[in-house]
Amino acid sequence: MRNLFVRESGNYKTSYSDDMKLFGTTGAKVKALLIVLIVLTLPLVASNYWIGLFTLCAIASVGAIGLNILTGLTGQISIGVGAFLGVGGYTSAILTSTYGLSFWIALPIAGIVTALIGGLFGIPSLRLNGLYLAIATLAAQVIILFVISRWDSLTGGTAGMVLNRPTIGEFSLSSNTGYYYLCAIILLLTILYATNLLRTRTGRAFLAVRDRDIAAQIMGINLFKYKVMAFAISSFFVGIAGALLAHYTMIVSPELYNFHVSIEYLAMILIGGLGSIFGSILGAFFITLLPVSLSSMIDVLAAFAPDLYQLLSAFKDFVFGAVIILFLIFEPGGLAHIWINMKKYFRLWPFSY
Repeated sequence: MRNLFVRESGNYKTSYSDDMKLFGTTGAKVKALLIVLIVLTLPLVASNYWIGLFTLCAIASVGAIGLNILTGLTGQISIGVGAFLGVGGYTSAILTSTYGLSFWIALPIAGIVTALIGGLFGIPSLRLNGLYLAIATLAAQVIILFVISRWDSLTGGTAGMVLNRPTIGEFSLSSNTGYYYLCAIILLLTILYATNLLRTRTGRAFLAVRDRDIAAQIMGINLFKYKVMAFAISSFFVGIAGALLAHYTMIVSPELYNFHVSIEYLAMILIGGLGSIFGSILGAFFITLLPVSLSSMIDVLAAFAPDLYQLLSAFKDFVFGAVIILFLIFEPGGLAHIWINMKKYFRLWPFSY
């Protein structure tokens, strides 16, 4: 039993196989297994309302991980993620509602179509950086939403489209619990892929492009290949998140993928921590649950001051912006960095060194 609590006290790897292990110790394996068990048993103790919220958090986590692969790992700024969510959602809606395909076929196709469109809009990244690239992705947001709104014969225009929950044979995932398990499994697979991506040649190339693209090119890294690949991989997961969200809400409409959604996903990775998979999940949970927490707090305060209800409701947008600014000023590493500092503190406790 003592080996379960063994922790690494340094980097003493003596072979490449040891260095490439996903779980370095038995304790790390046990912790990963406990996390999976907690995720799978959560619906047994949570109410239907909270299961629905956790489902939204899981969907947002998939999209945030995808965006963090692009922005956090590769250093390519994108503020058009809302439109790519729409591409995934509309692709799945068209394939299932219009052409009658199964959800299980439409889901990966939605990711692939979004990846192709994301890679297409990622081509200018070879010549653009920083603010100029951000404006280019904003143009992608405007173009994609314009096409969705105007192509009435295919997308239904501004009226949107109505979807159904997926089914497995005779069983329908119409309940929040069933759909939660679907999203939780996809999130676990996304985490596994993204974690392994960091340990591959492609992941190391992404980090080199992020740190100094000119130096990476001198080292022989094909900037065009890896920048477009980063856009495609990122857009794939964002498209999967968009398809999952569309079938969860059972409706798609251009208003659901506006610029505000893109800002929310940027806030997720900024608050969670750029370049961190775990930070993406923390940020997704934080931003998704923040309006719920503020609404509960406002309802309590409005009970004592009913006349201030409208003023307090408008206060939510102020808090959203203030949280982003405070994190950028006082903790640019995000929630992931706070978590690392907490672990270091308890690892050394009760000593200060």
